[in-house]
Amino acid sequence: MPIYALGDLVPSIDPTAFVHPDAVIIGSVTIGAESTIWPTAVLRGDHGTIVIGARTSIQDGTVIHCTASTPTTVGDDCVVGHNAHLEGCTVEDACLIGSGSVVLHRVIVRRGALVGASAFVPNDTEIPSRAMALGVPCRIREDAVAEGAFTEAALKYVRNGHWYRSEMRRIDT
Repeated sequence: MPIYALGDLVPSIDPTAFVHPDAVIIGSVTIGAESTIWPTAVLRGDHGTIVIGARTSIQDGTVIHCTASTPTTVGDDCVVGHNAHLEGCTVEDACLIGSGSVVLHRVIVRRGALVGASAFVPNDTEIPSRAMALGVPCRIREDAVAEGAFTEAALKYVRNGHWYRSEMRRIDT
């Protein structure tokens, strides 16, 4: 897997995390215990910091970036769907970020919230706990997500990470 230092910026990946060989990790990136980073995901911590919590899944094709003034943080027990783009935002614990969504600078996605597939969350938006942010630009529906709604999805990817770590093997060489 391509994991790159950039000058003094060196990724820190928990040994229990699974990073797919086709994911790219660059610079100031921290990945927590039992988290999974899937094929073609790019986490680029060049001018700022990216922190991925424990047991969080970053799906295929997702791009996570930051700026010097806006780090990107994704909490514990989150699922970030395929082809999402997160930049300079904070996603608290137990959230679901839908496939193809865009979450931009200084956005805060509070604990247990959902950003819908293909939603656009513009700068400086706060999504309350257990709310849904849906559409382009997003509209927020408060108290729309049940407590623990994404627990099983997050645990599924923890299990997949263990499975892939132990049984995935390349067969075309």
